[in-house]
Formats: sequence, C-alpha cells, structure tokens
Amino acid sequence: MDKKFSVSLSKIISELELEVSYMPNNPDEIQVYSKDITRPGLELTGFLDFFDNSRIIFFGNTENSYLNRFSSEQRFHVLERLFSLQPPAIIITRNIIPYGELTSAAEKYKVPVLRSAETTSALSAALVTFMNVELAPRVTRHGVLVEVYGEGLLIVGDSGVGKSETAIELIKRGHRLIADDAVEIRRISNKQLIGSAPENIRHFIELRGIGIINARRIFGMGSVKLSEKIDMVINLEIWDNKKVYDRMGMSNEMTDILGNQVPILTIPVKPGRNLAVIIEVAAMNNRQRKMGYNAARELFSLLGLDYPEEDDTSTKVQSLEF
Repeated sequence: MDKKFSVSLSKIISELELEVSYMPNNPDEIQVYSKDITRPGLELTGFLDFFDNSRIIFFGNTENSYLNRFSSEQRFHVLERLFSLQPPAIIITRNIIPYGELTSAAEKYKVPVLRSAETTSALSAALVTFMNVELAPRVTRHGVLVEVYGEGLLIVGDSGVGKSETAIELIKRGHRLIADDAVEIRRISNKQLIGSAPENIRHFIELRGIGIINARRIFGMGSVKLSEKIDMVINLEIWDNKKVYDRMGMSNEMTDILGNQVPILTIPVKPGRNLAVIIEVAAMNNRQRKMGYNAARELFSLLGLDYPEEDDTSTKVQSLEF
C-alpha cells in the first residue's frame, strides 16, 4: 500500500477531453501523482509557503478576474512566481482565453496549459473522481469477480476448486464477469473497494479440459463488465466432514482487504451442489442484510426465542490467503 502511483497527463487529457494550448513535452511522459487540485487564492497574492506542486492548478472566472486587476508587468510577475514551482499542468475552464502573460510564464517554466468549456466546479469534481480511482491503493489477488443481482462477489479458493466453472454457469444464468484468475482491487474510499481485470487478460476465462475462452465473444457484450464494487467475498473449499459449517447464518465473518472489512462466506464444495444457485442466493441474502432484513432473526422470533444480539464478539475477522 506504500507504493506511489501516478497517471500520465495524456490520460487525463483524454478522459476530460481537454484542449491543449501549450505542451512543452510528450504528455505521456508527464506524470501526475496527486488526486487533489489547487485553485489558487492566496497563492496569487504571493503566499506560497504551503503550495503543493504535485497538484494540477485550475484557473476559472475568479482567478481570471483577479489577474485582470494587474498591469501586464505585474500579472507576469504574479504568474511567474506560481509557475516557477513547476506544477504538473494548468487547466483553464469556461473556454477562457489565457492572458499572454500566462502563456509566457508557462513557456518559460515549461508548464502545460490546457483548456475546457466546462465550469470549474464540474471539471474539478470530474478530475478528482477520476484520480481517486487511478491513484487508489491496489492489490492483485487470485480469484474470480462477478456481478450477481447487482452485488459484486469476489470468489476465491484453492486452485481447481471450481471458481471459473462456477463463473461460467453464472454468466449463462444472466450475470456478468468482471475478472477471472487475477483481480485487481482498488481501495477508492474507506468503505468501497473496486475490482477489475488487468487489461491484457480482460474477458478471458481458463477452463480445464477446454482451455482459454473469451467470455465476451461467446456470451456477448451483456455478459461482461469492466469493473465492479466488491460487496462480499465467497471462499470455496472442498467439503470437510470434520468441519462444522454455519447453518443458521448468525455468524458475521469479515475479511480484511486493503484495510477495508468485507463480509465473507465459506461455501463447501462437493458433487451434487449447485454452486451457481447457492451463490445467487448468497448475493440476494447479502443485499437483504444490507437493507436490514435477517432471516435467522425472523425465524427466532417466530419460534419465540431470543436472537443473540450482535456485538464485538460475534463479528469475526477471517484472515484469508488469496
């Protein structure tokens, strides 16, 4: 999680459909490391003590109107001080034509100048959202990620337990594949994980006895998806007669992924069990739980029994080796 990620300026230009006014170098080689942005306020007055030069700078109506108060010489001096700190790029919004002094200062210090017709608020929000995903802490884990009834399910287990075969059955039943074999997981917030497939193996599935297939080609575009949130982990394991499996659904087991706690179910595998149907039910039950319904609690109530209230001791964190 300590690895520092970056996004090329060319990718930002493509994502936000920006117009290039001045580009000193190849935008593929210019890397942006911060998901935050700067709208210069105090910086334009000369207060640069806490200026972060890893952030992209936005210029909108407010900044442009402030610069309009200065003479040409003063304006160049203000912008020169700012651009001398080498920010990765300047984005001018609302199709504002940049002052000649701004272009001159940018060319002197080789700072890219970009433009957009969007409002400053809308464009900055879009950039921050994009950067939150691109720069998120990430890890790649062995498993299968599928979307079942709107729930993102990360299916894990030992090699050969049947993860890919189960994914194929789920696809045939109308659900969607995100990743097979390698799942790239990104932590975009303290509550949300997003999973996707590495681009070079996207939509491919390995089936023992058949080989590699392309799910998109065989089952159509509706059978695949580029990314999905991870709502639950399902751990498939060979049935162990000596092990006691949860039969009531009262336990509240979680697993840690990149510091986020995710619900986890362990489903035993043996001949005759329809794993696709079981996983469909697990997805629907997980959604019901998130909406506040607990079938075990209702059954206890109908039987006139007290349901064990959940507390810190009823929530178990399962350490899972992917």
